Amino acid sequence: MRARKTTVSIDGDRWLVNGEPTHPGRTYCGWKIEGLLLNSRMANGVFDDLNALTRDLWAYPDTGGWDPERNVRELIDMLPAYRAHGMIGLPVNLQGASPLGYYRTDAVERLLSLIRRSHPDSSQDDVWAGLANVESQPWDSGAFTPGGDLRPAFMDRAGRLIKAADALGMVVILGLFYFGQDERLRDEQAVLRAADNAVEWVLANRFGNVVIEVNNEADVPKYEHEILTPPRVHELVRRVSEISVEGRRLLAGTSFTRRIPPTDAVVAASDFILLHGNGITEPRKIAERVDEVRGMSAYRPMPVVYNEDDHFDFDRRNNNFTAALSRYAGWGYFDPGEGAGGSAAYGDYIEGYQNPPVNWGINTPRKRAFFDLLAEVTGERPPLPPREDE
Repeated sequence: MRARKTTVSIDGDRWLVNGEPTHPGRTYCGWKIEGLLLNSRMANGVFDDLNALTRDLWAYPDTGGWDPERNVRELIDMLPAYRAHGMIGLPVNLQGASPLGYYRTDAVERLLSLIRRSHPDSSQDDVWAGLANVESQPWDSGAFTPGGDLRPAFMDRAGRLIKAADALGMVVILGLFYFGQDERLRDEQAVLRAADNAVEWVLANRFGNVVIEVNNEADVPKYEHEILTPPRVHELVRRVSEISVEGRRLLAGTSFTRRIPPTDAVVAASDFILLHGNGITEPRKIAERVDEVRGMSAYRPMPVVYNEDDHFDFDRRNNNFTAALSRYAGWGYFDPGEGAGGSAAYGDYIEGYQNPPVNWGINTPRKRAFFDLLAEVTGERPPLPPREDE
């Protein structure tokens, strides 16, 4: 097995890569940047859809078909550009994330009409076969079988992406479960088996640049399995962090939305705190949530990271990104294209980083604005693009 280049660790509230803090010595506007994990949510980096009735929704405009290999290949190709702008954190989910940015049941009729362009005889029952109702997302986009085994094609893509990040000194925040897909796991034992299998796979491959996000937004009231909800998710965080291979274990936590802060039990079980800024329109509240977490009785010195936020305003000094920095918290860009703010949107291979088919380039004003500010914050100087006449 080829030697790995990147190992992530934690020292108090700082992230370390190969024993050194990220962005060593860097400050910005008087705020310490050294030790932060700045990131961009690329949750659907290993996405595929095994539901034949919804798969055509993600077709590339130039080929007319969906291609999960192209998706991960094009993301890997962009990693050097992201890293050149100072991005070290790479959130990716094994159960993906909503390919519409946000899944809305009030948009089901439109969804059905689009499906019927390719499958005119499809009924609602056909599309949601095996699921309770339309509250569940109909695509089958996870790396786990119903019994919790790993799907080889998903894990092969995940392995290639992790290796590419490793070569660049980047840290993958590997999400295990997503509330749009957890119901495809048969029962709690399957959830436990899936978690064990995924963590053991990371350790067996000796990936040192991976930390675990047990589930995306544990407080969203759509999870089917109780162990993925606030009263019990700390059990799974602790279980994941206690799995070891040859004395090595993975750092672990789980994320919460604006609705509630992480529970004391989650904070106590976690190695780091993950927060989401969606729905927080006032930057001061981004800062206040960090203060609230650090004031909890279970808190001890540990990193705090926003790894999803679809608020931008990067041309203003006071925005959600800078508000997080002001409290020594990492921040993560979440771009669902036209769905930013909470609506459903279909991918067009231009906008966003979540809605397949995704254009992973830094190709829109919004994406450029984020990466420009990221480079300014981190002091990185990405190479200039080639002149058009070269």
